[in-house]
Amino acid sequence: MSYINIGIENKIEGKRETLLEAININKKFGSVKALNNVSINIKKGSFHALLGENGAGKSTLVKCIMGYYQADSGQLLYKNKQHIIANPQQAASLGIGMVYQHFTLIDNMSVAQNIILAKPVLPIVINWKKEISELEKGMATMPFKINLQKKIRNLSAGEKQKVEIIKQLFLQSKLLILDEPTSVLTPAEADEVLSNVHKLTQETGLSVLIITHKFREVLTFADEFTVLRKGELIASKKVSDTNEEEMAELMIGSPLDIKKNCREKVENEQIRFEIKQLKVMDDQGLSAINNASIELKAGEILGVAGVSGNGQRELVEALCGQRAIESGELFAHKKAFVPNRKNMREHNFYCLPEEPLKNACVANLSVAENLVLRRYDQSPFTFAKYFLNRRAIKKNAEALIKQYNIKTSGPAQEIGSLSGGNVQRAVLAREISQEISILIISNPCFGLDFKAVADIRGQIVLARNKGAAVLLLSEDLDEILELSDRITVISDGEFVYETDRNNINLNEIGQYMAGH
Repeated sequence: MSYINIGIENKIEGKRETLLEAININKKFGSVKALNNVSINIKKGSFHALLGENGAGKSTLVKCIMGYYQADSGQLLYKNKQHIIANPQQAASLGIGMVYQHFTLIDNMSVAQNIILAKPVLPIVINWKKEISELEKGMATMPFKINLQKKIRNLSAGEKQKVEIIKQLFLQSKLLILDEPTSVLTPAEADEVLSNVHKLTQETGLSVLIITHKFREVLTFADEFTVLRKGELIASKKVSDTNEEEMAELMIGSPLDIKKNCREKVENEQIRFEIKQLKVMDDQGLSAINNASIELKAGEILGVAGVSGNGQRELVEALCGQRAIESGELFAHKKAFVPNRKNMREHNFYCLPEEPLKNACVANLSVAENLVLRRYDQSPFTFAKYFLNRRAIKKNAEALIKQYNIKTSGPAQEIGSLSGGNVQRAVLAREISQEISILIISNPCFGLDFKAVADIRGQIVLARNKGAAVLLLSEDLDEILELSDRITVISDGEFVYETDRNNINLNEIGQYMAGH
């Protein structure tokens, strides 16, 4: 197999030819119809975006194209010929490749070894010297330059994403499917990756289908987009004929109400929470947070930006009492603070950790019981100190379910059976429905659909407007930029940069996120 020929063709002028067409695809899982007569047309040399909320059918459609699922009915035409793609290997043989949201690389192997092992056919004994020599020659045609001898574990997230794309190009993919390819990248890395891939569509005839929730990426790089909603095709349009507001409305079925996100000036800017010289260890006993210090003011959101794995999880767990603090001090309202239930109640300290179903809920308890976990031993939820007031617990749940739009069959439903977005809403409702002074939040919208994201971000801004001091940790830089009054960057367990929202320099933030 030649590595050098990756299918470079002349730029297609005029009307583009169709490379892949899915026609009236239907797919059911039990009684649930995941896809209902969905069609998509991906043209040769085009950059096509696939949009939709969680559960819209995006992943199901892509898996039908890749051969992970077999459609119940419908047709797949590739280069104007009908194909029944039985598995991903068959898709690869046709020239259809996919870069997944989570890396599929072997950390302890080199870049070269990872690329070579991705070949569909390998000899029993691999001639590594010959294979690596061919790889080195082929790298001259690649849009990214990567040291082939580097171990994967020593690469940044952006470099790993480049390796995944290079791997598909060496496999001579003509259609490249990208699933949320920039979710773990800095802004500079994201723009570099997508601009180079976009350049390939123009210069080589490569076709790209990207699943993304970032409208900026669609408007900047895509030629066309398709929107799915609840398993049905809603629209396929040219990007040049639309805008962000229309795309959002097509995705959720109604204009998005963003009034909740209006920022109000808060007069009281007293310091509510302080972290001084904090040191926290990770699960292996190594330093995860090292001499970290910040101040958090009333009526502000301090956003902590950073690439995953730089100590964010350990920091949140330490602040919320779920991980031991090695050294350093915490202060709430100028008083020494130990994160236990008594002190959290005294200081109106609340927390929305990452993966709340694991870290902030009891999965087999009801929604009503989870909504009162903070206050089950207080009036009106208990009487005679030992008995729960079930009527008051139910009444509280009904009010919060309505106020925070928690989709559930009722207060008695087990919280573990709710969708991720509704678990998030439930925990957020419990944590901010009372008087709140300090709020710690980690990745509040990760993996949620567009409407849930808007709702939850709106509630966070409302808490801030009421005077809460909010510490927001998120790997989604767009979220940090949208919500924060101040921004700090965490890198290798330390706060390395700070700016306010009026002096944001994306390039500078990205460099600090990347550790430069």
